[in-house]
Amino acid sequence: MGSKKIAVFHNCMDNIGGAEIVCLILARELNADLYTTNIDEDKIKKMGFSGINIRSIGRIPANPPFRQQAALAKFQRLNLGSDYAFYIIGGDWAVSGAVNNKPNLWYVHAPMREIWDLYEYTRQTMVPPLFRIAFDFWIRHNRKLVRGFVKDVQGMACNSRNTQRRIKNYLSRDTAIVNPPVDTAGFRCGGIGDYWLSVSRLIYHKRVDIQMEAFTRLPEERLIIVGSYEKAGHFKKCADHLKRIKPSNVEIRSWISREELIGLYAGCKGFITTSRDEDFGMTPVEAMASGKPVIAPDEGGCKETVVNNVTGLLIDNINADKLAAAILKISEEPLKYKNACLERAKKFSTEVFIGKIKKMIEE
Repeated sequence: MGSKKIAVFHNCMDNIGGAEIVCLILARELNADLYTTNIDEDKIKKMGFSGINIRSIGRIPANPPFRQQAALAKFQRLNLGSDYAFYIIGGDWAVSGAVNNKPNLWYVHAPMREIWDLYEYTRQTMVPPLFRIAFDFWIRHNRKLVRGFVKDVQGMACNSRNTQRRIKNYLSRDTAIVNPPVDTAGFRCGGIGDYWLSVSRLIYHKRVDIQMEAFTRLPEERLIIVGSYEKAGHFKKCADHLKRIKPSNVEIRSWISREELIGLYAGCKGFITTSRDEDFGMTPVEAMASGKPVIAPDEGGCKETVVNNVTGLLIDNINADKLAAAILKISEEPLKYKNACLERAKKFSTEVFIGKIKKMIEE
């Protein structure tokens, strides 16, 4: 590929979750430039990333649907010519960047969930009745747009079998699976503390309210939720709701440093996720890299990372009662999962991920 560099595209870098961390790792490990819209440098530094060349192609609004539409438009206009040898699209709404920037690879965390598999759920829980007809029009319009942009995507990889099925279903494309990277060596296993841990965006489909209900039933147990949320109105509404309903034995922390997060993983009793049909889910792997058992729904990407009764417990049709029972079961002997968790996490290391991506670029 000569001396020319690689460019990575991502919608925005003002809320740092799993997808953003993958793009930052790609940029760091491939010595690539990262192109995005909104940037929050403080949050990026808190997650342990520095020295990456991040360039903004212009700011976009905080609230949907203007946020998504602006991202699509800006990346569609982006034309970096022959400045780079290769382009990796790492964000869903940045897929329009494939139009003018080739050769390219789209690493798919999930086809835009709000317009595909979470359409009905989003419509019922987040869209006021008066706006639902307009929302349906927006959905149809963007499905057509995205399918058009995908025609310019030359190579595709995705994070899980779950995402692979969605891509085939909604976009009619076959996709290679490359599990996302977790810096497994950066986590450590500490003692068994007096708290459980949950790390999640505070948004409705993460079903954090189930965790609140479970810990209301378990006053002797304690939960720390590391919950991030964007500035958009629906994020704030969900975060405010969760803060209102949380029992006294649940604590919510936001925007902590990576060092503090690693410490929380190291000292927790176990890890909890309740996300609906998770694409892949990097946080369960981070917990296992810390030697801690995971309680998760028996659905989506969690089925591909957590080994039931070996590295934790998978719950079918998860609800507060079932979650509470699983917490009590693991509390009896949390250390017995340690070695299996540490071994399982090694399968998702950064080295394995980058090796597979480099091979795809060369091919």
